[in-house]
Amino acid sequence: MARLSLRAVQKLTCKKRDAWWTVFLVDPVATRLLLVVARFRFITPNRVTWAALFIGLAAGGFFLEGDRKSLIIGALLYHLSFILDCIDGKLARLKGNGTVFGGWLDYVFDRIRVLFCALALMGGQFLPHDDERYLVAALVVVFLDMLRYVDALQIYKMRMSMRTRIEKVTRTRAEAEAEAEATAVQERSVKGRETADGAPVVFMEDLLRDNPHTPAETLRAEAGTGNVVDLHEQFRGQFPWYTRIRRAMLRTRIRPHLISGIEFQMFVFIVGPLIGRILWTTAVSAALLLLFELVIMYKFWLSTRDYTRVMEELSPASGTTGTIAPQLHRGRHRRAAADALLADERYQAPAPEDDPFFQPYPKPNTVLEGLSHIPAPHGDTMPLTQIAGGAARRIPAGREDYR
Repeated sequence: MARLSLRAVQKLTCKKRDAWWTVFLVDPVATRLLLVVARFRFITPNRVTWAALFIGLAAGGFFLEGDRKSLIIGALLYHLSFILDCIDGKLARLKGNGTVFGGWLDYVFDRIRVLFCALALMGGQFLPHDDERYLVAALVVVFLDMLRYVDALQIYKMRMSMRTRIEKVTRTRAEAEAEAEATAVQERSVKGRETADGAPVVFMEDLLRDNPHTPAETLRAEAGTGNVVDLHEQFRGQFPWYTRIRRAMLRTRIRPHLISGIEFQMFVFIVGPLIGRILWTTAVSAALLLLFELVIMYKFWLSTRDYTRVMEELSPASGTTGTIAPQLHRGRHRRAAADALLADERYQAPAPEDDPFFQPYPKPNTVLEGLSHIPAPHGDTMPLTQIAGGAARRIPAGREDYR
């Protein structure tokens, strides 16, 4: 490939927003290494991912030793592993040879590295000190790492689902209005995702991502007030200072989420071993991670409320809102099948002259009229072979107590 300058590589491969640890301590090294590894065709993103995993496992091996020197070496190896973990994505973006499998491989190997290093680091401290707090710390690290990434993936999935539903409802509404106007004016085609006035749907979060230094009000005015959907309006309304802080931090590519999964791992596996305060750094970083995760959850909750408001504006509630659909009444009780069975003529109750002794449902402990001398059994029914003048009856087997 053509020789590129460092500034060109940084512009092509570095994200617009990233963790502060990555911006200050990883990207300056990763982009320079990328200039070297990008020249060799045999170095692919997946091979870099494998190398990052093996170096991470080697760091776990040093963590397990537990002594001061091994902890320092393990921390340096873990940082090198994370640098390679960033290089594989940058290399894929630079050469354009990234794959879906490569993204999956990178994600799975990250979880394996965290699990192995957490058990090795805390186990290496538990064995010589016999302190159960290290075992608890290992569980906390693994749990929080899982919580962070599972929660991030689920929130991303739900956000994409909300956007898709808004676009679908908007497109359906535009098509319906176009059909209604077709009788009066020339039929206009509806291309892509359009609103009622024909302009495409624009989400405010996309506008802010592409124009981080422009106020939201300006972006809304430029795009058209009726065409912009804002799913973070309530959050910005409750925390107006957040926008100013976010804009200031993005000038240096730092995202407002200051303690994410990246910073949590770096504090546990690098800072803690280097300063010799593993439990203390783990506890502090875990508390900060939980705090920022709660903020993200609250922001997502407010976003769902904005989504509900937008959907109500796009598709006003009908007169049946709040009622239960007729088909939902059937459900588990199979009422539809029962109604069909009772409607069948073969199972309808016979006329009295056809069977004078027929009863639709047996009644327990019931004495038949005119047969009071026959004692009623304790069960639901009593089989009768024949009744001649109220004297004949059959005694069931095992019921000799009737004699």
